[in-house]
Amino acid sequence: MMSILYPVTTEKAINMLQLQNKLTFIVEPKATKGDVRKEVERKFEVKVEKVTILNMLSGKKKAFVKLTKEFKADDVAAKLKIA
Repeated sequence: MMSILYPVTTEKAINMLQLQNKLTFIVEPKATKGDVRKEVERKFEVKVEKVTILNMLSGKKKAFVKLTKEFKADDVAAKLKIA
């Protein structure tokens, strides 16, 4: 199942990427933290430290994915062509 829909590219998301090693994605409404973790690890060949999920008022679901120290969120962002 594809739980990740698309990356978020707002200024705040880019700051989190650079300062906190976090990626931000809009995900399927039914996606769980585990689903998001597995998909990010498989798709981008990285290790995830933590996933935080936010249900937005618009009905969308946002996932903040913090990578472990060995991996750089910037590298994943480059693959996604967002930074």
